[in-house]
Amino acid sequence: MLSRLYIQNIAVIEKVEVSFEKGLNVFTGETGAGKSIVIDSINAVLGSRISRDLVRSGTSKALVTALFEQIGTQTKEKLQSLGFEPEEDDSLLLSREISADGKTSCKIGGRPATVSILREIAQSLISIHGQHENQSLALPEQHLAYIDQFGKTAGLLAEYQHQYAHYVELERKLSQLQQDEREKAQKIDLLSYQIQEISAAHLRLGEEEELQTAKKKIQNSAKILEALHISYDLLQGAEESDGMLSMLDQLCGQFDRLEDFYPQMKSNRILDFRYELEEMGEALRDALSDVEIDPAELEQIEDRLDLIYRLKRKYGSSIEEVLVFKEQAQQQLDSITHVEELQEKLEQEKIQSEKKLLETANQLSKKRKAAVAQLQRQVGDELAFLDMPAVQFTVHSEIARPNETGIDRMEFYISTNPGEPPKPLGKIASGGELSRIMLSLKNVIAEGDQIGTLIFDEVDTGVSGRAAQKIGRKLKQASANRQIICVTHLAQVAAFANTHLLIEKKVQNERTFTTVHSLQQQERTRELARIMGGENVTSTVLASAQELILQAEGKSNGK
Repeated sequence: MLSRLYIQNIAVIEKVEVSFEKGLNVFTGETGAGKSIVIDSINAVLGSRISRDLVRSGTSKALVTALFEQIGTQTKEKLQSLGFEPEEDDSLLLSREISADGKTSCKIGGRPATVSILREIAQSLISIHGQHENQSLALPEQHLAYIDQFGKTAGLLAEYQHQYAHYVELERKLSQLQQDEREKAQKIDLLSYQIQEISAAHLRLGEEEELQTAKKKIQNSAKILEALHISYDLLQGAEESDGMLSMLDQLCGQFDRLEDFYPQMKSNRILDFRYELEEMGEALRDALSDVEIDPAELEQIEDRLDLIYRLKRKYGSSIEEVLVFKEQAQQQLDSITHVEELQEKLEQEKIQSEKKLLETANQLSKKRKAAVAQLQRQVGDELAFLDMPAVQFTVHSEIARPNETGIDRMEFYISTNPGEPPKPLGKIASGGELSRIMLSLKNVIAEGDQIGTLIFDEVDTGVSGRAAQKIGRKLKQASANRQIICVTHLAQVAAFANTHLLIEKKVQNERTFTTVHSLQQQERTRELARIMGGENVTSTVLASAQELILQAEGKSNGK
């Protein structure tokens, strides 16, 4: 269950810490006091999408932390599957920080986590019913999800959806193969031409770089030849001058004459250097014999580069991409030219896939119909308790073509008066009826799961009087087995609270602040009186408020 909630810098809330207890926890407060902000904060720490506009103006970040105690086996297993270890005392601390620039960070038990992981953990901790869900109940496409939730079909539904996705993919491939024959012939001609054009070029990886280097060399061959000749003459000598090798020979002779007088002047050091230069001279001679100025070769290179350029313009930005294009084109051509063989194979796959799909769909449908029988009975019992004994709740079911949810088309129907045939829920139910039907559904579905906390945000919309009191009593009963947190604007509901929390908005120094505190007995009576009578709280209204509390506790003689 949710034990403590800490909120900092969320909208009008500067800093609030709320303690929750077992049983029924009720929030009340004037319109605009911040009840929805508390629910938004809980949603935030559970991983829901949030806007950075929630961060209190003038602050750099907001923080929400939630401490859960006595977490169930389902939550522990989920934690471990995601790489987190539960605390030894079965507690769990979740936190989420939201920056004013929209960045967010999450932690589970003090360890960093992602929003998606936070959301996965939250699914086993809390179920929140917001006001918008009443409207969603009027949409037939939402009803099947409630039936699946009640019937615990998640595993079978996931298996079916995987098979359905495979079946749809096979249909797509077959449709693609069964394209117009003329279009197919045109595609074959185009692919064949493209493959032939690229193949005829005999491209090699790295070829373009080699050609560019050779082109540059030929274009500069005159300069290269001149530099080679000068270098060779400097080493070997020309007609009117000695080369470096000859001069070094002369230098060696002079060093030999000096060696007796200057031992450090040894000719062998000069000889080593001369040998190296002699090798360079041989390399220069070889290079001179290789250099040829051939305009025809340059033309061939430029023609080849032009071909590569034209192919790159058509098929890719590099030779590698052009070759990849050719390979892909060949695969497409093979696929088209072998279409009959492939089509026959896919047809057989589709038959087998459809057979398997329908088997799973029928299993899913059978499980749903079994769930519907129980759901109708249990929701009917709940509605009877909530002052709707004449309402007949049924599920209208039809078999449809397989789609992403199965072969079932299911919609909630109700009859509000005896003798009238059931009609679609969304067309005839009032706001108050939708509220009570949703509460009934939530209670029935919750009985079969391990979620420890249910949150109802103004589930009593559109009801009053005796019906409101019945809703309060039903919430009280449901809270015997799990924690329930309820935002209400009705005194008849708030009277049943085990823990009554008041949300108030105050203005100090031209800034708005929202506070939350738990009410004691006398404070509860005055708050219920305020809800019932507005600002004019008379002794009669206070007495009525006290009577409501006594009735809720079963202590009133007028119960």
